[in-house]
Amino acid sequence: MKSIPQRAASIGAQLHQALRDAIVRAELKPGTALSEAEIAVRYTVSRQPVREAFIRLAQEDLVEIRPQRGTYVKRIVMADVLDARFVREAIEVAVAREAALKADEPAIERLRATLRAQGAASGNAEFLAADEAMHHEIALIAGREAAWRVVDQVKAQMDRVRYLSYTNVSPAERLIAQHGEIVEAIAAHDADAAEAAVRTHMAEILLQLPQLAAQYPEMFEF
Repeated sequence: MKSIPQRAASIGAQLHQALRDAIVRAELKPGTALSEAEIAVRYTVSRQPVREAFIRLAQEDLVEIRPQRGTYVKRIVMADVLDARFVREAIEVAVAREAALKADEPAIERLRATLRAQGAASGNAEFLAADEAMHHEIALIAGREAAWRVVDQVKAQMDRVRYLSYTNVSPAERLIAQHGEIVEAIAAHDADAAEAAVRTHMAEILLQLPQLAAQYPEMFEF
C-alpha cells in the first residue's frame, strides 16, 4: 500500500503529482474511472486531498469530473497539445536567449551534467525527468523561475505525448542531440543559436503527433 509523506507540500499537492505522473506515464489510461474512496485508501489519506487533486487534474485537462457519475482520465486532446507547444515555445525561446547572455562556467557545467544524466537514463523512464531538469536549469540560469512554473502548468498534455514517443517515434538519442545543441549555444553565449535550437527542439512534437495518433488511437481525441 502506498502512502503520501507529510512534508512541505500539502498532501493534496503531493497526491496530485502522484496521479499526474501515473496519467502521463499511461499507468492510468484514458477512460479509467478514478474513485475518491479507493484512492484515499490506496494512498492512506482522507478524501479531501483526493478532491483537491482531482480539481487540479481537471484544470490541466487530464481528467473529467462528471457530476453524479464520477471522475475519468481524459484522452490526449490534440488541440491542447498544440496550444501547450505554442505557449512553451514562446516562453522557452525567450528564456534560452536570456540564459545565453547570463550563463557562467558553473551554470554551463550544470547544464552539461544534465546532458550526462540524460545519456545515462536513455531508454528508461528516468530520461524524461532528466530532460525536464535541463529545461528547468535553463530557466534558473536566466532567472526566470516564474516562467518555468507557467510552463509546468501548461505542459501536462505534452508530457503525455513525450512519454509515448521517447522510446520509438523520437528516440532519446535524437532528443539528447537537440539538447546538446541548446546547451552548446548557451555555453557559447550565442542567443540567436540558442533560440534556433529551442525552436527546432519544440518542433519535434509536430513530427511525433501523427505517428503517435496512428499508433495509439485509443489515447487521442481529435
